[in-house]
Amino acid sequence: MNRTSAPLAATAFAVALLLSACGGADETGAPAGPAAPPAEAGSPLDLSDVCPATVVLQQDWQPEAEHGSMYSLVGPDYTIDTSAKTVTGSLVAQGVDTGVDVEVRPGGPNVGFQPVPALMYLDDAITLGAVNSDAAIAAAADQPTVAVVSQMTVSPQILMWDPESHPGMTTIREIGATGVPVVTAGDVIPALLVSRGIITQEQVDTSYEGTPARFVSDPSILQQGFATAEPYVYQNEIGEWARPVGYEPLANHGYSIYPEPLAVRADKLDELRPCLQKLVPILQQSQIDYLANPGPTNRLIVELVEVYQTGWTYSEGVAEFSARAQVEQGFVVNDPASGVFGQFDPARMQEIVSTFGPILQSQGTITSVPDAESLYTNEFIDPNIRMEAP
Repeated sequence: MNRTSAPLAATAFAVALLLSACGGADETGAPAGPAAPPAEAGSPLDLSDVCPATVVLQQDWQPEAEHGSMYSLVGPDYTIDTSAKTVTGSLVAQGVDTGVDVEVRPGGPNVGFQPVPALMYLDDAITLGAVNSDAAIAAAADQPTVAVVSQMTVSPQILMWDPESHPGMTTIREIGATGVPVVTAGDVIPALLVSRGIITQEQVDTSYEGTPARFVSDPSILQQGFATAEPYVYQNEIGEWARPVGYEPLANHGYSIYPEPLAVRADKLDELRPCLQKLVPILQQSQIDYLANPGPTNRLIVELVEVYQTGWTYSEGVAEFSARAQVEQGFVVNDPASGVFGQFDPARMQEIVSTFGPILQSQGTITSVPDAESLYTNEFIDPNIRMEAP
């Protein structure tokens, strides 16, 4: 998940960084595991005749367990390009080699913090990108994308607090009413909370840069985070804190976006249709399979973080915590409206546009609000793929 909100406009620096990254060639071979058997020719898992030779998946942040479904597709023959910060291997699904390769690219500082839609329109090789619903709205006029599968159903974005500084308080609304600063990396979340009367404009502080320094030194504040990371990290990996934090998902207060659904460029939907008909069900199942056995993929994620050497740190402990939290806290569930995993709810998509369109419009990010129907499709979803009840 995106740890800090990326700028919505591309910069010349970011473009240069992206183009230079594409030229990297410092490859590291992984210890090869047993080769996966090939998919039966023409079967639903055989992508060789319908998909690009390399399916390129673009994430919006550094490698982490919230992206496990993507990294779980990378086969045991993978190689790592430490210059370009990419990992490439056979695309392995449900134990078989699909006949094509997959390349996973991280986002964030690796691409100058550019939004994923901007990256997709800069680089035609990207097949699918992880595009938050509000980012899709922001980019709809100039860089439109169409989400084809949701792999995380509810956003794990939280505001967190120090229980000792706010004894007896258990909700964002309670603590917001005390007037403390609300520290975030972008202005969409605070604008949403202000619009709902949960905080005032005077409390908004968008100076969060992703480190624990402010929270540790001023534990009275409310601070942005993720339920799948910060509660573990602050208690177990930040020695200056080393105790629990309180938190509440922002989804409880109208932060209804689909977090990082996989999307294609709108102008490439027809071209990719034959591929998506087979690939999207694989992507639905890959999230379910990852969460059932996250260990191998988590080890790959930690390895990538170590060899990329970007300053981002990530441990197996937080990866294990994240995979559990995604399920136990209800962030990855079947679509409540249909019971199908990965499907978009039309009513929810309309609610997202109705909520965040006006916010982005008032901030000058967009001039007009797009139609909800233009931002997603359920055309490729397999309605038989569902998470089993725990």
